[in-house]
Amino acid sequence: MFAAILTLCGLVVLTSCTNKDDPGRPDRQVYTGVPLVILDTDLGSSTDDLFALAMLHRYEQEGRCRLLGVVVDRMGEANAAIADVMNTYLGCRTREGATPKISETPIGLVREGIPAPQVWIDYGALPTYVNADGSPMFQRSVGDYSALPDGYVLYRQLLAAQPDHSVSICSIGFVTALAALLQSEGDEYSPLSGVELVRRKVKCIYQMGGVFGQSVEPDFNLSQGITFAQTFFRLWPEDVDMVFSPQEVGENVEYKPEQVISDIARTDAHPIKQVYMTCDCNTGQMMWDPMAVIQAVEGDDLFTLSPRGRVTLTPQAETIFTPSATGNSRYQLPGTADWNAAMLEKIRRYNRMM
Repeated sequence: MFAAILTLCGLVVLTSCTNKDDPGRPDRQVYTGVPLVILDTDLGSSTDDLFALAMLHRYEQEGRCRLLGVVVDRMGEANAAIADVMNTYLGCRTREGATPKISETPIGLVREGIPAPQVWIDYGALPTYVNADGSPMFQRSVGDYSALPDGYVLYRQLLAAQPDHSVSICSIGFVTALAALLQSEGDEYSPLSGVELVRRKVKCIYQMGGVFGQSVEPDFNLSQGITFAQTFFRLWPEDVDMVFSPQEVGENVEYKPEQVISDIARTDAHPIKQVYMTCDCNTGQMMWDPMAVIQAVEGDDLFTLSPRGRVTLTPQAETIFTPSATGNSRYQLPGTADWNAAMLEKIRRYNRMM
């Protein structure tokens, strides 16, 4: 299957974050292959992260992207285990002949991050769920989570192996691993510093976060670890694109618990369905995180975007946008009721396939 995906990938053209919207950098090499995506996620709290990861696996199965790896930025091995469950259950890249299925999507974790961030929906026990006979409900692929690389190390390994200006990062949680990446020095994967490696290899970062428009207030994800966020904004290269998906974009795309459960009709032994069956998910869970994933894979045309500009971060975690024709930043604008309904149906369609 993976070989077929790679064949199809060569026929797909990435349309987002291209130089047609970038008059300040007309000579920069343009990558036109299938989107190469690294997901950076704070699994272990809001469930929209689960849908974002699941959608990337399904996009990959359709030949619409390659999921290079998953960086879990909510600190600790237990949260990395959630990614392992999801990758093993949903992953399309498996070791042929392996029984049980073995996911080959690499995982990185954060060992020195935000000590006690807010948890909205606590599904941390998901990897330990068992069947009635006591057997594990979900297979896993990682035998020793202590052997997983730090997130920034996985970033360096994955980025160094890709074509220049080709990788799309979907940052839908904290920026702990990204801050460490930007502060890193050359290693066995690349002699480049973290800043130069990002400048060389990253095409665009799609970040769920930011507060723009008339409102000036702290961003939740950035405020949870302001020191990491300040480092990230200070060091991110000004010539690498950033697209923000503010909270108000996904705010009106609500996937209700009863819809989630009914959409996964074929089995109860599904990681997302189990979360919704065993945890209190009636918390106003909106589909914030999938908005960044959808744009990274499907391109700009589905979204209304701001003009270009630059984003700075205040000590209070406020994101200040200053318009500039040569700026590296844009942000998604809220959609109409019809657009919100179409986005929800897109997410539900992929969920029914899982």
